[in-house]
Amino acid sequence: MIDCLLPVSSSDTAVPIRFVEPDKTDAYLDGLSAAQRAFLEATGYKPKAGRTALLPDADGRLALVLFGLGAKDDADRTPLLPGRLADALPAGTYRFDNAPDDPALAVQAFALGRYRFTAYRGGDSKENNGSDVRLILPADVDEAEIRRIVAGVSLARDLINTPANDMGPEELEEAARQLAETHGASLSVTTGDALLEAGFPMIHAVGRASPRAPRLIDLSWGDPEAPKLTLVGKGVCFDTGGLDIKPAAGMLMMKKDMGGAACVLGLASIVMDANLPVRLRVLVPAAENAVAGNAFRPGDVLESRKGLAVEIGNTDAEGRLVLGDALALADEETPDLIIDMSTLTGAARVALGPDLPAFFSRDDALAAAISDQAQAAHDPVWRLPLWQPYMKMIDGKVGDINNAGNSPFAGAITAALFLSRFVEPSTPWAHFDAYCWNPSNRPGRPEGGEAQAIRGLYGALKARYPG
Repeated sequence: MIDCLLPVSSSDTAVPIRFVEPDKTDAYLDGLSAAQRAFLEATGYKPKAGRTALLPDADGRLALVLFGLGAKDDADRTPLLPGRLADALPAGTYRFDNAPDDPALAVQAFALGRYRFTAYRGGDSKENNGSDVRLILPADVDEAEIRRIVAGVSLARDLINTPANDMGPEELEEAARQLAETHGASLSVTTGDALLEAGFPMIHAVGRASPRAPRLIDLSWGDPEAPKLTLVGKGVCFDTGGLDIKPAAGMLMMKKDMGGAACVLGLASIVMDANLPVRLRVLVPAAENAVAGNAFRPGDVLESRKGLAVEIGNTDAEGRLVLGDALALADEETPDLIIDMSTLTGAARVALGPDLPAFFSRDDALAAAISDQAQAAHDPVWRLPLWQPYMKMIDGKVGDINNAGNSPFAGAITAALFLSRFVEPSTPWAHFDAYCWNPSNRPGRPEGGEAQAIRGLYGALKARYPG
């Protein structure tokens, strides 16, 4: 929540937050009154990671917040730990009394932890919107940078959290249109049967059974002569599984199947606000994978923009189909870099869990740069291999390639290999397979939709395209 951050100020009315460590007891007790020390002793306060103590002054007003960082080797001690303050503090204005491990990440975590999705709840409820807790920015952080990152993450979270009845292909287009208007970008959209005429048969096939027309959203921004950066996001706004229909439990969270689109729009917002020296293009194939008499079927063979005949092994492997057409378009102008993001496979979740997005790249230097920046931003990702011998698992028997393949193994890898057929080997490319959801509350990461990997990716893009 950007509104919880106040400009740098020397206001004496803000309540100080003191970060404390177990091995520096004397330091955090310094300046405390006898009554405050007695209170800490009576409550058994220890500065374990994330533990908070609220200390009153002699008149009973809140005078100081102690926040435990934990020991140096505590697994819970991360620069994002101050995100726990978002739920621990009463209404008021606060400031850092001393420096946490990383002030900029601490402020990010605080702001991201204040995020609440309240569109369908009472808008005047302070309990829900978190706007009653504010932090004065430390003097040594880049205010504009923090605000743009928090805004981009919040945009992606809002889009993911919005239920599918209010976030279909048309609404996703409108979100992209608003983003384009904010940053002076251009937007073009190819909708419905026009997708066939324009050469996007797989996007059309996935979305044609829904009354909400599929479309390809195409946003462009920046100097046409600058390095071409293209972001591609899977925009399946709801996934029933198609004729290979999901069980009821499998559909409960399918509003988040457009999480890749949400993430690239959030990342694009940050890139444009930072005015990175790139020609940015954002491609979002938006569709709803529905069930109807005209739905595509298992065993069908679809044409693709790339010219590959794609055999349908499973209609629930639809994300790679819409991404295939969009990636083929992205690659046609030989960009400097393509990044695609998607909620693509359950196999990636089985391998790495919900917190750790998988990513794939042929380019070792690019992969190393992404990993380094993700680690610096505490926005974790993990590289998996594009293991070429597994390509045989997705060989087509009738078509050139099968969208699901003939093996239950290596599902995240075979999905990435499928996508690799739509990007020329010479093009720098990274594919992200993310969950885009926080199953529970963690510091800076409230339960619900999450913009996984975009803070780390932004760091990698800043390093690749310095201003």
